[in-house]
This record gives sequence, structure tokens and C-alpha cells, in this order.
Amino acid sequence: MSSITIQKSETSKIDQVDFDNLPFGKVFSDHMLVCDYKNGAWESPRIVPYGPISLDPSAKVFHYGQTIFEGMKAYKDENNSISLFRPLDNHKRFNISASRMSMPEIPEAHFIDGLKSLLKLDEKWIPTASGSAMYIRPFMFASGQGFHASPADEYTFIIALAPSGAYFSGEVKVKIEESYSRSANGGVGYAKTGGNYAGQFYPTQLAKKEGYQQVIWTDDHEHEYIEEAGAMNIFVVIGDTLLTGPTSDRILDGITRKSVIKIAEDLGIKVEVRKISVTEVVAAAKDHTLKEMFGAGTAAVISPISGFGFRGTDYKLPELENSFGSQFKKIITDIQYNRSEDKFGWRVKI
Repeated sequence: MSSITIQKSETSKIDQVDFDNLPFGKVFSDHMLVCDYKNGAWESPRIVPYGPISLDPSAKVFHYGQTIFEGMKAYKDENNSISLFRPLDNHKRFNISASRMSMPEIPEAHFIDGLKSLLKLDEKWIPTASGSAMYIRPFMFASGQGFHASPADEYTFIIALAPSGAYFSGEVKVKIEESYSRSANGGVGYAKTGGNYAGQFYPTQLAKKEGYQQVIWTDDHEHEYIEEAGAMNIFVVIGDTLLTGPTSDRILDGITRKSVIKIAEDLGIKVEVRKISVTEVVAAAKDHTLKEMFGAGTAAVISPISGFGFRGTDYKLPELENSFGSQFKKIITDIQYNRSEDKFGWRVKI
């Protein structure tokens, strides 16, 4: 257990929050965890009142983009028991991102014990309305100073909490992107670093002007293989087979993605992890063997895709009563909210 100091907020904002109408990621709890890396080592974590942070204008995060993050959730069941979903996977991926961005890895005790202490302190902030949860944002940035193009010598790690309502974006129609790329071979596509997401904003806005809600990213070389859907991993169902692309330098190793694959195998659904060509998807749409497409990620769990556009033609997917996507979402959320047995050992009680 890490030695964690706690400075409690003198007043709470909780009475100002409408927990029945929470937006996603815009309301923040009373406290946050902060930990600094200085002189080649991590200092002890501390919990402080949530609030602004002060940085020198020469902090390297502003100039060279050394910043990483994770997305997690905490859930409260009907007995007010609090659980996390596969938190050790988040910690492992956080350190993979840190290594790729030449940042120091955070010790497991600082990450996991710090998060548990923070959640216990702000336990009353965890919402209980249907579909709501405590969204958790661990992040790290280069706080060391200097204009020299090199890794910083100081870093700051923070965990902030955002009680959030259900993440629902309605019917999603996507455009298969052929001009812009999300990432490239040998790049940082597999790291959760801010620039990966900032670089998506412009082509996504262009797609929205054409009437789409999101972009399906293709490979950077031929634009022939689909890779991700917006900021989520993508799954395709052709016939009775569930398909998803393999992880690589370009594709994030999503925790929801891994959970979907495991559940599908447990249900006896045929799963293929391989490259999925745009040509194959379009052909399947034309001969009506394309049954589903959906994104998988922490925020929405499963985000069904109703149709896609490619080279000026729109293709609509069938409406299914008992889709694979809806089955996966129910199984995962039932585990997360402690409504069912967790045969996979993913639920971690606080």
C-alpha cells in the first residue's frame, strides 16, 4: 500500500449536482489524486481538493506533447458495493503508453491503491441511476521545463473523477476514411496519447458535414483495411462470424475489445481476429451477409453502427432484435454492475 496523504476539501459541491441528469465527463467530484515524478523517482501520492493546476509556460507538455491517459469506470450496485472493471489491465496499458512516449512508468501501488483511496473518499459521488457510473481519468503529462526537444525530467500523474450519465450517441452512421490516417506503422497508435485523438478531430468534422457521426479509420498505406471506429475498436459481423482487426502499432489494445472476444468465444460464437478489407465489407453489405458493425470502448461499451458510407454510396445495416452487440453489452454491464456472476474474474471490489 502506498503512503497517501489526504487533504480534504473544506466544502463539497455535491449538493449542486443533479445526479438524475448527469452529462458525460463534465461534472467532477470534490477530490483528485496527484503524484509528482522528480529527481528520477516518484514521490508519494496525495489526494487534494479538485481544482486548477499551475504550470510554467515552458512545461514540455505544451511543446512536445508528452501526455498519456486512461479511461475507466467505477460502478455501485444496489447494495452500494463499489467495483472496478479490469483495473490491472488499465494500469498495464498506461505503462505501455508511458514507455512509448519516453515517460516514467507509474508503480501499481500508486495507480491502484491511489485510485481506491480516492474512490472511497468520494464514494458519495458515484451515481446509481441506470446506466450511470463514475468515469475515471488517470493521466500523466510532462511538467518539466525547457524548450529543448527532449524528454522532460519531471512529470505529474493525476486521477480525476467524473460522475457521468449513460453515454448514448443515438444512431451512428459512419464514413470509411480514405484520405486521412489515424496512425502509422512504427508510430504511437497503440498508445493512449493526446495527439492521437487531436489528429482525429479535423477529418471527423469533415465527415460530420457530410451527414456522418463518425469515421472508420483505414490503414495508412492502402486505405484498404478497416482498423478503428472513431476512438473505439471496431467489430464486424459477416454471416455468423465476428471479425475484428489484430492489434498492432496502429491499433489500441482495447480492454472492452478483449472482453468482447473472450465473451464471444465463451458463447460459442465464431471469432476471427484478422485484417478486414473494405472490399470485403462492401461486398458483404451488397449481398446482405453484413449483419452488424459496432464500436467497443469504455465510455459506451458497445456503440452500434446503423450504416456506413464509402465513395459516395451509403449502405444500411439490418436492424436485429438479438444482435451480438446487444448481447455483449448486457453481459459486460451485468458484470460491471454486479448483476451477474463474474466467471472471468474481471470485477474488482473496492
